[in-house]
Amino acid sequence: MAELSMNQTFMKHFHSWGYQGFKYLIYTLLAINVYLFFSEEWLASKVIFASGVNLDTIIEAFSSTIDTAAWLVLLLLFELETSVIDDEHLKGKVKWTLHGVRAFCYIFIIYSLYGYMTKIGLIGQFAPHKISDLCTLTGDWKFMETLNVYNAFTKETCKSLSTVGSEFFSHEKYKIIANTKTLADVKGLAWVDVINASAWVSVVLMLEIDVHTQLGNISSRWWTKYNKFVKTTVYSVLFIAAVYWGVTGNFLEFWDAFLWIVAFVLIEMNMFEWQAEVAERKNKQVSR
Repeated sequence: MAELSMNQTFMKHFHSWGYQGFKYLIYTLLAINVYLFFSEEWLASKVIFASGVNLDTIIEAFSSTIDTAAWLVLLLLFELETSVIDDEHLKGKVKWTLHGVRAFCYIFIIYSLYGYMTKIGLIGQFAPHKISDLCTLTGDWKFMETLNVYNAFTKETCKSLSTVGSEFFSHEKYKIIANTKTLADVKGLAWVDVINASAWVSVVLMLEIDVHTQLGNISSRWWTKYNKFVKTTVYSVLFIAAVYWGVTGNFLEFWDAFLWIVAFVLIEMNMFEWQAEVAERKNKQVSR
């Protein structure tokens, strides 16, 4: 009876309008972030791909936008499967449609992970700048302020940079200048992007295991025993990445990471609700 009462308390909490409103507010804010990432990467693409973005370079130009959009669709699919659609309807066409769209999202998520890796390769192509006087540069040169942020290289900019006394690095192909500190900071941000994206791939794999275990498609004693430890480790990596972005002043990345952590904690809560509903049905069947 105590277990049944606890399950009913869980379900009452999850169905409250306040909880549901908060959950969909988080989802809405994540949708807004898709636009914010697109705006940032659109400006950066005008520098890196001045001749235009094509199918071969689109993932390099818009890796964060594509990644966030694919994750948003995936999040909504998990919301449907773990909270909205009843168990008896999770079969046939509904089941295969959800799985098909999810598989499509996974392709873009893995593709975006590759896009983050290419940015590390791009940063590795910077070489020590051979011109001592930056003000002699002509053409469409830009100064890299941080990852995906480039400023016009004007006479005023070059004079202020020249007085810093730092060593400069340049990318001849894309005509970008960066000082030692900026290049080191950008390299750190790029690596955190890769680690963060890899950790999120782990999160979705864990959720897939949880969903299929709940549906009775698979069974794993090892996962039942160690899933809390694995999840704590992966979410700790995501939390550290968010803190890193916050400390380095990259607010959009920090805000986005914070929202995603909250969103997937909410999906985990959906799993608790789902398990509580299944337990309640079993208790009713036993009591008959």
